[in-house]
Amino acid sequence: MKVLIVFNHQPYDGSDVAWNGLRLARNLHERGEEVRIFLMNDSVDLARECTLKPESYDHDLVAMLKELYADGVALKVCGTCQARCGIHKNEPYFAPEVKGTMNDLSDWVLDSYRVLSF
Repeated sequence: MKVLIVFNHQPYDGSDVAWNGLRLARNLHERGEEVRIFLMNDSVDLARECTLKPESYDHDLVAMLKELYADGVALKVCGTCQARCGIHKNEPYFAPEVKGTMNDLSDWVLDSYRVLSF
C-alpha cells in the first residue's frame, strides 16, 4: 500500500507534530508499506543540513528524516518553498535530487492509497 505523508510544520516548533509524523513514517516503512514523504511550507527545514536540533529537544529530526531516506523512503521537498519558507530560506537541501514540484505532489496524491498531513 502506498502512503503519502505531507509535512507542513516547522521541525522544532515546540510541538511533537514533525516527530510523530516521522515516527509514523518509520513504523509504516518497517511494516513493509511504500512510504512517501513530501515536505512543504516551513517543514522544508527538515531537509536542510543547517537545521540543528535545539538542546531542548530529545530527537534529531533531520537525522531521522535522513535515515528514512537512506532506507528507501521516497522524499520530495517543495522547490518553491526552498526560497520562501523555513528559518533557513535559500539554504540547500541535504540531497539535490529531493527537490520536488507541485506536479510531483499531485502525482503522489493521485497514486497513494492514503494521504496524511502533519
